[in-house]
Amino acid sequence: MTTPGRGIALLGGGFSTDEDGLLDDWLLTQVSNPRPRICFIPTASGDAPAYIDRFLDAFRPRACEPTVLRLFQRELDDEALRAHVLDQDVIYVGGGNTANLLAVWRTHGLDRILHEAYDRGTLLSGISAGANCWAEGSHTDSFGPLTFLPDGLGLIEGSVCPHYDSEPGRRAGYQEVVATGALSAGWALEDGVGALFRDGNLVDVVTRVPEACLYRVERVGERGVTEQALPCGVVEVG
Repeated sequence: MTTPGRGIALLGGGFSTDEDGLLDDWLLTQVSNPRPRICFIPTASGDAPAYIDRFLDAFRPRACEPTVLRLFQRELDDEALRAHVLDQDVIYVGGGNTANLLAVWRTHGLDRILHEAYDRGTLLSGISAGANCWAEGSHTDSFGPLTFLPDGLGLIEGSVCPHYDSEPGRRAGYQEVVATGALSAGWALEDGVGALFRDGNLVDVVTRVPEACLYRVERVGERGVTEQALPCGVVEVG
């Protein structure tokens, strides 16, 4: 069973980027099951085998039950796919191409199943494209150069920008598209940050890097923008 309230965790790190595993440990503590069922969905990377192996290597030693949902070599029929997703405590979506991820999910009906899982209390989470997908829109390199994608599952109001501090052009580019109205106001994650939403509201922000922040970016006037850093708690080895 998951904790009460519909939850989404945006991750600025985890098994694919960090050696300490702090954000992965934090993620697993956000559900009440002491041995949570966690399903990795690597669609955005084209179900890259090495990415899948890294997930399994990271989570098999933990007190959880990890599985992987592949769509490029799909094995489950519609009924089994829905049953498997709805049986999870945590969904973890990997990084890669946000636009491709959304298109493939819709082709297989996974977008509708994830909405249902969210309403039932499954914690949805992910890094990079796996953070972008839950919002109404995102800042993405899905088409090569950084640009705006006014598309997503809409479970978080507004937009999301990952890698706010680590990729050239992210900060200025995201502020520009919010300032012009191409994307609505939203959340910008620096690497190392985890942000937890319950029923659409931000309830917790943590970081494994003391100087990293989550920012609220909003439009002001015709082409202005504000950027507000939100306080974070530091996750430590526990």
